Amino acid sequence: MAISTPSLEITSSRQLPEWMAEQQLSFALTTYQIGKLFAIGLRSNNELSIFERTFSRCMGLCDSGNSNGFYLSSLYQIWRFENSLGANESASEYDRVYIPQASFTTGDCDIHDIAVDQTGQLIMVNTLFSCLATTSETHSFRPLWKPTFISRLAAEDRCHLNGLAMRDGEPAFVTAVSNSDAADGWREHRSNGGILIDVKTNEIVASGLSMPHSPRWYRDRLWICNSGTGEFGSMDLATGQFEPLCFCAGYLRGVAFHGDYAILGTSKPRHNRTFSGLPLDEALSQRNVEARCGIQIVDLRNGDAVHWLRFEGLVDELFDVITLPGVRTPSLIGIISDEIRRLISIEEQPA
Repeated sequence: MAISTPSLEITSSRQLPEWMAEQQLSFALTTYQIGKLFAIGLRSNNELSIFERTFSRCMGLCDSGNSNGFYLSSLYQIWRFENSLGANESASEYDRVYIPQASFTTGDCDIHDIAVDQTGQLIMVNTLFSCLATTSETHSFRPLWKPTFISRLAAEDRCHLNGLAMRDGEPAFVTAVSNSDAADGWREHRSNGGILIDVKTNEIVASGLSMPHSPRWYRDRLWICNSGTGEFGSMDLATGQFEPLCFCAGYLRGVAFHGDYAILGTSKPRHNRTFSGLPLDEALSQRNVEARCGIQIVDLRNGDAVHWLRFEGLVDELFDVITLPGVRTPSLIGIISDEIRRLISIEEQPA
């Protein structure tokens, strides 16, 4: 008896390639569901270029701080990718070749959002231990900060700390699904227990959110995904109120910005104890639409979804997305095949 193998189909709105060419922009995105890092760009004929490599449970993405690479969190390591091509160089049709040049072994800490501060230090949301942390030369991680309601560091995912917003090169705000201080205690508060915390003051500046994710500071405003309702918007920090900009048909997670646009990741919600019973279910039903997996390009000026990229088949969930400005056709080197063994380059000595 023949067994059918699930396939992966990636489609886009008709004008997305033209928009990417106009904006001189590519994307990188992750799905921990099948452990894939994707680089989405354009070929010479303006068709989508899709490059993927395997990294177990890959999740968080952020710029490496030098505009030439990015960091990626995976099951038990943080990887730093750097582009090996110089200005005006190419490899076949690709204008960037991102190579995993270095890694830190963290152990399985369930690292979610990651960012680089103004000193170049990597900041990571250590979800398992309910804290912000950085890498260590000798240990799995070095704790930097924890919410005041977390009584001690323990590998218990007490509040499901997940999102990090940087401001002026420093950690500014974090999101958590609840303010619980017991092992796995956040699960009972998924629908409306979500909180936003000011890292500097340790204050809970907003509550009543629904599984918030991906806070980002952009253009003097804090943007956030109220994932349990399917809404993206901004926070009024004076009142602690969430102000929706748009609804997306999916579980929102992963936010990047470019000019007047937000690039949002959407996932199909799993019907298990984590994702079932959320307000998103009713919102989808009321709009007579099914949840989608992909990215949506939203105009920040009016909330309109102007372009989209959609995944069907193998991939139902995305975690993070970043922009690759000035990049047309990116490629990736993985760690499984022989390509990483055979690719050797020499750094030029300064004159």
